[in-house]
Amino acid sequence: MSTATAQAEEVIDRANPVRAFLRLVVIEHSVFALPFAYVAALTAMHPGGVHWVDLLLITVAMVSGRTFAMAANRIVDRELDAHNPRTRNRELVTGAVSLTTAVTGSAVALAVFLVSAGLLNGLCLALSPIALALLILYPYGKRFTWACHGLLGLAQAVAPLGAWIAVTGHWSWSAAALGIGVGLWIGGFDLIYALQDLEHDRAHGVHSLPARFGPAVALRVSTASHVVTFGLFVAFGVGAHLGALWYVGLALVAVLFAYEHSIVGPTDWSRLNRAFFTANGVVGIVLFGFALADLVVHGHLRG
Repeated sequence: MSTATAQAEEVIDRANPVRAFLRLVVIEHSVFALPFAYVAALTAMHPGGVHWVDLLLITVAMVSGRTFAMAANRIVDRELDAHNPRTRNRELVTGAVSLTTAVTGSAVALAVFLVSAGLLNGLCLALSPIALALLILYPYGKRFTWACHGLLGLAQAVAPLGAWIAVTGHWSWSAAALGIGVGLWIGGFDLIYALQDLEHDRAHGVHSLPARFGPAVALRVSTASHVVTFGLFVAFGVGAHLGALWYVGLALVAVLFAYEHSIVGPTDWSRLNRAFFTANGVVGIVLFGFALADLVVHGHLRG
């Protein structure tokens, strides 16, 4: 983005605090975990019809919970962001979003999350503090452990399991397999994304696996995480009795994983954003599409 464009965006953001706040929390990145919540929810609904109110509340809970977490992350990290060339143009650093606006937006998102969890069922509301604690832990985690990527993955693992509980009101090992798979997937690509901050993290005492062990080890751990992710997605399909279309989707995901890891190397990060945003953004959409098609084809879902 050019300097002139960035300045123009900042002027618009100052005039529209809601727009600025949505930019702050990168609302479009909900695409990463939300499709898996839908996969879990729709699978839990069969062989009955689609519970549209539940789906709406799950969507609201997911987006508001992630919005709370992202806003809190930006608030906690604003001083670190100011020193990082990659993040020094974030809205809280430039002043496009005031700290008051960020705190207010985070509080509103938190309230919406708790209300939507309560409307789903009592168990969701009772478990919501655990989900919130996991969501807020990540920005603090990188201040004391190189395993902070695992904390991020653990927080994201809540989404599919939470969606399953929202529909059924009880625990499921199949949904847990999907959730852990999602957590390893997101933690794995966070390792790739963290490569670009390696020098900054080392210079400022920020903990990350790439900063502690180097890019080659980080990429090997990321690859291993995604191999286990694939196995857990297979386990979910078996446990949830999904059909052939789910596995067709998984085959495409295997290709995406292979592509993602082929374009980033220990000394070549030039295509990192393509691996992070493009390949990973497609993974959730592909699996949701094939899971939905499978459920419809086999008559497990009715409108």
